[in-house]
Amino acid sequence: MLRSLYIDLNSYFASIEQEVQPELRGRPVAVVPVMADTTCAIAASYEAKRFGVKTGTMISEAKQRCPDLVLVQARHTLYVEYHHKIIDCVERVMHVKRVNSIDEMVCELTGSMRAEDRAVQLANDVKRAIRTNVGDSLRCSIGIAPNDYLAKTASDMQKPDGLVILRNHELPDALYQLELRDLCGIGRKMYERCWKYGIYTVEMLCNASEQQLRDVWGGIEGERMFQRLRGMDVPYVETHKSTVGHSHVLEPELRTREGACGVMHRLLQKAAMRLRQYGLATGQLAIRLRYLDGRRWKDERDITPTQDVVQLTSVMSSMLDLLPPDGTPLKVSLALNKVAPFDAIPQPMFENVGPARNALNDTLDAINKKYGKNTVYLGPAWNALSSAPMRIAFNHIPDLEVDDDE
Repeated sequence: MLRSLYIDLNSYFASIEQEVQPELRGRPVAVVPVMADTTCAIAASYEAKRFGVKTGTMISEAKQRCPDLVLVQARHTLYVEYHHKIIDCVERVMHVKRVNSIDEMVCELTGSMRAEDRAVQLANDVKRAIRTNVGDSLRCSIGIAPNDYLAKTASDMQKPDGLVILRNHELPDALYQLELRDLCGIGRKMYERCWKYGIYTVEMLCNASEQQLRDVWGGIEGERMFQRLRGMDVPYVETHKSTVGHSHVLEPELRTREGACGVMHRLLQKAAMRLRQYGLATGQLAIRLRYLDGRRWKDERDITPTQDVVQLTSVMSSMLDLLPPDGTPLKVSLALNKVAPFDAIPQPMFENVGPARNALNDTLDAINKKYGKNTVYLGPAWNALSSAPMRIAFNHIPDLEVDDDE
């Protein structure tokens, strides 16, 4: 029984740039966070992918592989706006059950929609609607299968503009052509665990027992994988946010100790605002720097759970005091870990936080939402106010009211 239709937009960022800039159509395009050879591509058009340029390729290497490569600086606000246009467009064809990322969504097939001819018609209607109403340069690959997991797998099997159906009677044989790393949920560490347990191919994975997969995954997720591979409709498990973070490749003019510190404080103030938006508090602040010569530096501090930007700024300042004075910083990252609902944490007795400080944070957020980002900010970020614009993580769709600062 076909229950799921999965939509995966192809080369999403690059395709949008080709849509809004017609002169880029048919040309190899790489979308980059900053215009520098020392950064990497965050997206590539299919014309660029033919030369081996893909997400994560260093631009210096990409230019060697593809001398005609066109670099475009990322415009994340634009990509979010198109995301919502596409969601609205698909909704006019069929209901979007769940948005999985900026460029992926899943729809449920019900009633007569589960007939294969009808499901294929809906898939083609979605493709046509996106091209007609959102942009002719936008293509998507669609997978249709008995469950969401297999539908996603099918959407990855034919790109670009693909349409693949995985039918119950074809399972699991239809998956044997894939590599283990092609399956969602098998990253580097899980791949290594599979090999440790003697599972080297997708065929061996599919033929493993439920207990074997439970051992590989270390718990119930192995049972869910066993069931998914057989087309069973496994309920979606909502994951709870465990961290809020940001990272940023530094602009050339900010690749100094002072510049890195300013950008780090800028990221902290953005992350703290998101933390408050989610109604969370953090119990750990972790920061990392990567230098141009490949060296790395990191530090982390466990703290009394808080969402107070003043308190977090004080902690970060003491951490950055330990930053080595030499070297050329290239990339900075921070994470607010050990998060928990703010209403569930005990209030501290001896720290200078309370209703007044909460009111201050709320006021800062309200002013910046109304009058624009950086209308009010904490001083340590003064030299990086135009740096670290909104970024789109794989499973986080930015809220333009909170995150938009381009």
